[in-house]
Amino acid sequence: SLRELLVIGCKGIAAYADHAAILGYEKDDIYAFLMEALASTTKDLSTDDMIAMVMKAGESAVNTMALLDEANTSTYGHPEITEVNIGVRNNPGILISGHDLKDMEELLEQTKGTGVDVYTHGEMLPANYYPAFKKYDHFVGNYGNSWWHQNKEFESFNGPIILTTNCLVPLKKDNTYLDRLFTTGVVNYPGAKHIADRPEGGTKDFSEVIEVAKRCKPPMEIESGKIIGGFAHNQVLALADKVIDAVKSGAIKRFVVMAGCDGRHKSRNYFTEVAKALPKDTVILTAGCAKYRYNKLDLGDIGGIPRILDAGQCNDSYSLAVIALKLKEAFGLDDINQLPISFDIGWYEQKAVAVLLALLYLNVKGIRLGPTLPAFVSPNVLKVLVDKFDIKQIGTVEEDVAAMMAGK
Repeated sequence: SLRELLVIGCKGIAAYADHAAILGYEKDDIYAFLMEALASTTKDLSTDDMIAMVMKAGESAVNTMALLDEANTSTYGHPEITEVNIGVRNNPGILISGHDLKDMEELLEQTKGTGVDVYTHGEMLPANYYPAFKKYDHFVGNYGNSWWHQNKEFESFNGPIILTTNCLVPLKKDNTYLDRLFTTGVVNYPGAKHIADRPEGGTKDFSEVIEVAKRCKPPMEIESGKIIGGFAHNQVLALADKVIDAVKSGAIKRFVVMAGCDGRHKSRNYFTEVAKALPKDTVILTAGCAKYRYNKLDLGDIGGIPRILDAGQCNDSYSLAVIALKLKEAFGLDDINQLPISFDIGWYEQKAVAVLLALLYLNVKGIRLGPTLPAFVSPNVLKVLVDKFDIKQIGTVEEDVAAMMAGK
């Protein structure tokens, strides 16, 4: 129902607002909207009034992601083009997952000079793109893939793991890493050690994690090489002239936004196959862990512009919206939907719903959503979304690629 769509969107907004608040950035109007939205769910509103409230949630999602972008970039600098190592070194390591960049900063500070390396996992990968973290030579790179590979990758990492936000997968019977699993912030797990919140004006204490790391073997190598990322709005707009020239010359025919979440279901192979099937004159814009379905494919570049531009974490979908709006301005268009951009979004949880509502608020039409539609999208809600926004469920790879290239 629309009510459920609103509530789950609000959960995503609240999560983004929490990330920003941890860095000291808050806005009362975000909290006021959340209270207004939740209060509205207790009333018997008409469909039109509910749609208006859902659109207001989209506006709030844009504002909240903008605030989080400001928090992250003011604190750690603007993400920049970065080659990220996906191999390992021969020192003991700590693996940090989730979204909390302040935890990342404090861990890097406390591991300086200890002989312990730090690696990112999952949604923490974009920490590699921030200038503030590049001064730490014991920050090695990224280990592994998206959240659902944890049972294998946390096992083979050999060292302690810190979960800073959502996406912890329950351990399986044959997993042996519970005694080196640490949680912090909103995450907790039976039998895992929990790192307490930072005291007022202080930092979290990661000393126990570091001591555990020193007793562990170095990580087992599961892959090697490098991947490229760091294409948030500031970096892409620095390349704007090059991008605009490539579009005008026809070198780039289309952008395909493939942001959102990854999941374990085989149907998500669709996104890998779309990435492979897209013509060589297309560029994929991505953010969130959906990227792991294709960010290690060798898709080449167009005149020096990589064909996969990773903006960062799921909240960095805001960057993709900023890029689209700036391109609209650069080409003198009245409507974002006149741009050669298609949206093929993978959804899994509340943050992706907040991103979807943000795109709808920005009047993006014709979004493909998959691999399945959320269960709370009832036939009536689907009719509203189709009629008003031309939302589509993903189809076959061949049909969808052909339709996107035809601007449909």
